[in-house]
This record gives sequence, C-alpha cells and structure tokens, in this order.
Amino acid sequence: MPAYRVPEVAELLGVSDDTVRRWVEAGRLPAARDEAGRRTVDGVDVAALAQELATSAPDARAASVSARNRLPGIVTRVVRDTVMAQVEIQAGPHRLVSLLSREAADELGLEPGVRAVAVIKATHLVVETP
Repeated sequence: MPAYRVPEVAELLGVSDDTVRRWVEAGRLPAARDEAGRRTVDGVDVAALAQELATSAPDARAASVSARNRLPGIVTRVVRDTVMAQVEIQAGPHRLVSLLSREAADELGLEPGVRAVAVIKATHLVVETP
C-alpha cells in the first residue's frame, strides 16, 4: 500500500493540511517519517479514516432529503433569461453548473457571492441555500 504525504492526505479527505497534522498529533491518524523526514501516512490508514468520516452523522439540515452528495460552495455566476437561470457554484476545486427556473433562482436569492449548497442526486444538481 502506498504512503501519502500530509498535503496528499488532506486532498484525499477534503480537509486542510493543518487538520491532518492535528489528527496525526492527536493519534487519530498514524504517521511515519520518510527518508527526507516528511510525515507520511499509510494508504490503509487513510482509507480507514475516509470511511469513518463518510459514515459519521449526516448533516442534520439534510435529514429529510434523500440526496447525500452535498457540496457547500459559493455562487460565482448567474445568467438569467425570461424562463431559466444558469447558476455556477465553486465548491472547493469543483465548478458546478445547474440549470433551474428563473423563479427558483430569484426565490433563493442566487447572486455571485451568495453561499449555496450543490446537492447531487443521480443526474440532477439541486441548488439550495443554507
């Protein structure tokens, strides 16, 4: 199994490098040092923590929604016409685009700079505001 450096672990788990370092220091994530003295984490340990994080308590706000793929982000662009709106959300490194009714975009107050959550279910991207 490969060993991953702290920045790679952070990217895989969707957290900051500092969070990974804190987990290592607290003993939550075992680490070793490579030949250059850098901290590394065994891939098996990364996989185990990823599963633990995935099975932790779901977001209480989503308790009544069947979609579980929730990507918090920020609206970067909204293009409206008379019937539809195209909304772009930057969720970490992911750019997501959703087409929804103009009425829905207006009711949600979607504008660049507004926090939003992209909720993905099958082939649909649902946009909601926190």
